[in-house]
Amino acid sequence: MTIQLPDSSGVLSAYEPRSTPLALTPGTPFTSRTVYSAAHVVADPYADVSPDSPAAVDWDSTLAFRRHLWSHGLGVAEAMDTAQRGMGLDWAGAAELIRRSAAEAKSVGGLIACGVGTDQLTTPGASLADIREAYEEQLALVEEAGARTILMASRALAAAAQGPEDYLDVYGHLLRQSAEPVILHWLGPMFDPALEGYWGSADLDAATETFLDVIAAHPDKVDGIKVSLLDAQREIDIRRRLPRGVRCYTGDDFNYPELIAGDEQGFSHALLGIFDPLGPLAGEAVRVLDTGDTAGFRELLDPTVELSRHLFQTPTRFYKTGVVFLAWLAGHQSHFTMVGGLQSARSLPHFARAYRLADGLGLFPDPKLAEERMRNLLSLYGVNQ
Repeated sequence: MTIQLPDSSGVLSAYEPRSTPLALTPGTPFTSRTVYSAAHVVADPYADVSPDSPAAVDWDSTLAFRRHLWSHGLGVAEAMDTAQRGMGLDWAGAAELIRRSAAEAKSVGGLIACGVGTDQLTTPGASLADIREAYEEQLALVEEAGARTILMASRALAAAAQGPEDYLDVYGHLLRQSAEPVILHWLGPMFDPALEGYWGSADLDAATETFLDVIAAHPDKVDGIKVSLLDAQREIDIRRRLPRGVRCYTGDDFNYPELIAGDEQGFSHALLGIFDPLGPLAGEAVRVLDTGDTAGFRELLDPTVELSRHLFQTPTRFYKTGVVFLAWLAGHQSHFTMVGGLQSARSLPHFARAYRLADGLGLFPDPKLAEERMRNLLSLYGVNQ
């Protein structure tokens, strides 16, 4: 049986969904790469909220999804932009998410790292001292929860910093007092326009030098870096200049297979939003890579890039909508409702192509359920089959 799907011009065409998913089973943690999936949050669909209300989270479904990722060997990168941090999830919600997820990780032996930022600063004009204190508050919470820290880029710091020296000062202060090595996160403006000019310059070459200066001054306090610039060559160049022992975690949702596979001079680990919908397939691919079979790894993961590039197309920051849409189709949640009403951020043709690509990859554990839910969505938009 076929389903009528609209293309980018609104023209309907017949698509025949696959009848069987890929045979992907839970597996052990990886040996050759450290891999995190940035995980989404599941909204409470019955909460009486508006887009401006504090986030209403379905905690049971949110934690169940994290157990799903851990079962396939991936770590969870918590309270990141994939969890709608700064786009519907405020600091109070993120703090509760960190506490609950860190406790859940302990109970199942799952790997977890949590985002530390400054999003409790909700009014303009924060000083550098305010920014340091905000970072410190969040750092203390994550360390108390027993999770690894991801030092996220700060909108407040981007607005307040006068130049590279302010970044060196703030990050140096935080790294000196962190109890354990942290992951530094460079999120590009394609993911968050408020981060334009981060590290003190809109010139990426100059910004890269400041970023590397921070790491070089505190190599014992940096577990690794997450680079989310969608620029594979720049990531490779940075990776080759890192001090020994400092990892590069790719955040490049356009070029991740080649960056994780690596070259004769090294490779990237991973901390990726696209591994939210790709979790089981990504886990299978990395376990193949663990055996030394790079070609087999690429054979599994390369076909997923088209879906990833689709979900992360401009405006890139709305990739979360596609991620949650696929989680709904895959049966990880009972509804397609998002924190802040963000389910409206992509078009029906966008959803239709995401469905077609994900189904073609065999990502849906129950293809019939995914098809039924896609038909229901189409009917809401007036597409009668």
